[in-house]
Amino acid sequence: MNNNKGVRGQPIVLVVDDDMAERLLIVETLLENNLAVEEAEDGMEALEVFQRISPDLVLMDVKMPRMDGFTACAEMRKLPSGIDTAIVLVTGLDDIASILHAFDAGATDFMTKPVNWPLLNHRVRYLLRAGEIFRNLRQSEQRLSVAQKIARLGNWDWDFEKDTVYCSRQMWTLCGLDPVEGRFSHEIFLQYVHPDEKEAVRTTIKKALEEKKPYRLEYRIQLADGAARIIHEQAEVEYDGNGAPVGMHGTVQDISERKQSEEKIRFLAYYDCLTGLPNRQLFTNYVGQALLTARRANSKVALLYLGIDRFKRINDTLGHCAGDELLIKIAARLSDSIRSSDIFGKLVLSKEPNISLSRLTGDEFTILLTGLFEGEHTLCVVQRILEALQTSFCIGGQEINVSGSMGISIFPGDADDVDMLLKNGDVAMSHAKQSGGNTFKFFAHEMHDRAVERLKLEIDLQKALERDEFVLFYQPQVDLHSGKIAGLEALIRWRHPELGLIAPLKFISIAEESGLILPIGAWVLNEACRQACIWQQTGMASIRMAVNISSYQFRQDGLVSMVKQALLNSGLLPSMLELEVTEGSIMQDIDKTIYTLSQLKEIGVTLSVDDFGTGYSSMNYLKRFLLDTLKIDRSFVMDITMDPNDAAIVTAIIALAGSLGLKTIAEGVETQEQLQFMRLHLCDEIQGFFISKPLPADEVERFLVPNLILC
Repeated sequence: MNNNKGVRGQPIVLVVDDDMAERLLIVETLLENNLAVEEAEDGMEALEVFQRISPDLVLMDVKMPRMDGFTACAEMRKLPSGIDTAIVLVTGLDDIASILHAFDAGATDFMTKPVNWPLLNHRVRYLLRAGEIFRNLRQSEQRLSVAQKIARLGNWDWDFEKDTVYCSRQMWTLCGLDPVEGRFSHEIFLQYVHPDEKEAVRTTIKKALEEKKPYRLEYRIQLADGAARIIHEQAEVEYDGNGAPVGMHGTVQDISERKQSEEKIRFLAYYDCLTGLPNRQLFTNYVGQALLTARRANSKVALLYLGIDRFKRINDTLGHCAGDELLIKIAARLSDSIRSSDIFGKLVLSKEPNISLSRLTGDEFTILLTGLFEGEHTLCVVQRILEALQTSFCIGGQEINVSGSMGISIFPGDADDVDMLLKNGDVAMSHAKQSGGNTFKFFAHEMHDRAVERLKLEIDLQKALERDEFVLFYQPQVDLHSGKIAGLEALIRWRHPELGLIAPLKFISIAEESGLILPIGAWVLNEACRQACIWQQTGMASIRMAVNISSYQFRQDGLVSMVKQALLNSGLLPSMLELEVTEGSIMQDIDKTIYTLSQLKEIGVTLSVDDFGTGYSSMNYLKRFLLDTLKIDRSFVMDITMDPNDAAIVTAIIALAGSLGLKTIAEGVETQEQLQFMRLHLCDEIQGFFISKPLPADEVERFLVPNLILC
C-alpha cells in the first residue's frame, strides 16, 4: 500500500493492542465504516508496520510488552512519514500525569478505556479529517517556503499592541541570521537595517500610518560580516473595526542581484567599458545640465576637445591591444592631471570651476569646465593636460611618446547648445592637428566655414573618380651631368566642376582620412604608366616616370600586385617606373618595409625616398633598404644659398647617398644659384620652377624632344 490509502482508496488505520479481543473489536468497528485497517500486537511490531504502510491514523494501547505505547509514539514521530500522522493513545489510565506523558511523547489525542464504541467511528473520522487538513496546511507551508526561498522573499507581521514582530524563516535568512523561536520588538528588527537608512525606514512607516496607505521601499540590510544586502519591502497597515491601526503585514525581497545587473546595464549605457570614464551619452547629459546652470548664474562653460596626435599610427604599428592599453593609461593620467577623485573632480583654483572628463570615442576625450568667470582658468587646465601627455608611457616594455591636440569652444559665444559646443570643439581640435599637433586652438567661426567647405570637398571627392575629374600634371627632372631631361614626376590635380583646378595639398589629406586615397592612388599609377608608354610609342624621349605612393598605399598588402597590373595594362617597361615613398611610411614597420621593397625590386622598378631629411630615418635601417634615390626636400633647398645650416644638410645628404650608392634629386630648385650649388656638390638631378612648373600632358611634351638640353 502507498499514498496513505487502502486498496479502494480508503484511509488506513493502524490498530496496536496486545489484547487480541480488544483489538478485534476495534478492527471490526472500523471495517464497518469502510476504513482500511492494519494490526500490530505491540510497539515493536507497530513500528515495522508503520514504516511499511505509512498509515493515516494510529490507535495504540499504552501498556504493551516489548515496547509500550509512549515509546512507540515517540519513535514514530522521528520517522519522515510520522510528522503529520494522527496518533491516538488508548489507555485505561486517566490520571493527569499519563495524559501529559502521552502528549510529551507526541500523541495527537488520547482515549480512555473502556472504549465508547458508538463514538469511536465519529472520533476516528474527525481525526482523519483534521489530519488531512493539517497535512495540506503543512504542504502549503512547505511549498510557500520553497517559493520564498527561490524568490528570496520573506514575510513579517507586526503586532502594535504587543510591539512584537514575527518573521518567516526566509526573513531570517535575508538578514544573514539563524532562525530563532519567539517574537521580538520592531526596534530590534530595525537594528538590522543599514545605519544610513534607518531614519528613512522610520519616516516611511510613519507616513504610511498617517496617510493610511501601503508603502514600498528599498533599503539595505547590514549583515553580521559587514556586507550589505539590498531589499525591496512592501507593507500595509491592519485596522480594527474602529479604524485604528493594530498592526502591519509586509514582505521583503532580496534584490541585490537585480540591482547589480541594473548597475551593470547603467554602466554599459553611460560609461566607457575600456577606460571607465563617462561616455558620450552621460557627458552630453552633463553638458546640458551645465548649460542650464550657466545661464542662471551668468557664468561660462568651456569644452576642451582632445585628440591624441597620430594615434592611428601607434595602433596600426603596435596593435590594438597595445593601443587599448595606451588609452587606459592616457585616461588615468588625464584624470590625475585635473585632480579628479571620482568621475567629476575640482581644480584647486581661486573659484574652483567643476571639471568633468569623458571619452567620446577612439582616441578622443572631452573635458568640461563649468562655473567659469575668469578665462585664465581654462588656459591653466589646457596647459596641465598637454604637459601631462608629454611624459612617455610604457606599453609592453616599450616607451611611447604621445602628444595631444586640443580644441576649445566656449559657452556663451561659440555655441548655444550641447551639439554645437561639441561640434565647434571638434572643429577647433582638427585645426590644432593641422597646425602640427601638441597645441590648442580656440574655436573661431572662420573654422566652421572651413570645416563646411572641407565636408563639401569630401562629398564631391567621392564622386570625382567616377566623373573622371582627376588629371595628371608632370614636372620634369633634369640630369645635371648631361643637362637633359631624365624623368617626369606625375602630380595629381582635381578639375572641380565649380571650384576649378584644385591642388593636391587641399584634397589629399581628405582622401587619406576617408580611405579614397587607395582608389585615387591606383588611378594615378595606371594613368601615369599609360601616358609614359604613349609618349615612348610616339617616338618621344624614353624617360622615367615617377609616381608618389602614399603611406596608406604602402601599408596595403596588394601594393605589389597593383604595380604589376599597372605595368601589364600599359605595357611600360618596369625600369621606366620609379615609385616614390615617404620617409615616414618606410620606417613604420621595418620588417614589412624590407619585404615590400624587395618584392618591388624583383619587378624591376626603381625606388626613391621622397622628402628625405624631414623624417626620422635610422642609418642602420637605411642601408638595409633596397633603394635607388634620395630626394632632397625643398625645405632645405629654398634657403641653401643664405642659410649655412641648410647648405650643410644638403651637402651631408648628397655625401650619404654617394656612400650608399644612391642617386640624389633636389626638389624645389628655383634659381640659378641653387642650381649651381647642386651642380658644384655633385647632386645628380634637380626639379623645380627653374626648369618648369608641373604641366598638363600636352604642354610637357615640348620637353620630351630627344637631345634637348635644359641646363
